[in-house]
Amino acid sequence: MPKITYIEHNGTEHVVDAEVGMTVMEAAIKNKVPGIEAECGGACSCATCHVYVTDSWRKTTGEPEEMEEDMLDFAFDVRESSRLSCQIRVTDELDGLVVHVPEKQF
Repeated sequence: MPKITYIEHNGTEHVVDAEVGMTVMEAAIKNKVPGIEAECGGACSCATCHVYVTDSWRKTTGEPEEMEEDMLDFAFDVRESSRLSCQIRVTDELDGLVVHVPEKQF
């Protein structure tokens, strides 16, 4: 089972097991990771599951599609590494993924 590390804005780390096929957001919610609110439940219709993907993982997680980019316009402190965690599907290749949670979601 792939492990994902979520790092809060204050540096607190949460390492969780994520099932292949779920999203990075679903793994965060299931494991009660602070800062991932996911108000829309993963429908890509809000920006409350915003994360920063660590640079070394950006190629593996891929680039946001147009709908995700549109939703990121509503996120707080958007960066080049910004993604909506509801749009990153967990695969075996993501074992060890590290994402940072913004200070606030909006």
